[in-house]
Amino acid sequence: MTEAESLRLAIDERVELVDYDPRWPIRFDAECRRLQEGFPESLIDVQHIGSTAIPGMSAKPIIDVMAGVASMAVADSLFEPILAHGYVTSAVFNASLTDRRWFMRHAHGRRTHHLHVVVHDGELWHQRLAFRDALRADPIQATRYAVLKRELASRHQADREAYTQAKRDFVRSIVGSG
Repeated sequence: MTEAESLRLAIDERVELVDYDPRWPIRFDAECRRLQEGFPESLIDVQHIGSTAIPGMSAKPIIDVMAGVASMAVADSLFEPILAHGYVTSAVFNASLTDRRWFMRHAHGRRTHHLHVVVHDGELWHQRLAFRDALRADPIQATRYAVLKRELASRHQADREAYTQAKRDFVRSIVGSG
């Protein structure tokens, strides 16, 4: 499979949840080290977010990484270096984002990592960590979220954005904002 074919398959990958994999934190740790070694002066902190960061949670098998930087100007200055570090992205999609920059790694036609570059200690930084930490601490809410995700994955298999949008009300109910 060529790199172009792998990328096209990864972009069009369906929403598919799998059971929790205890290797996900190990995969995060490896990527965290890789990013910190690649950008030691720019990344203030790197955190594992998303469902793969919640023990026992079913998830799309994609490691969500949140990298905190001093400002969105720093995030923008890292755009090309992050691409040179093995990530791809959509300039059009990123142009629609005001609070983060988004990148993806892939292999063999599957997404492996999503990288969200955000302002460290900013609103989005706190929201993402609060959501992760709330679900880690509350098995009842984590179970509710897992059930919702299964339903939405079934309903929005071919539309990743619709799947993400449909989870927003639940996320807001946990973190208390948009």
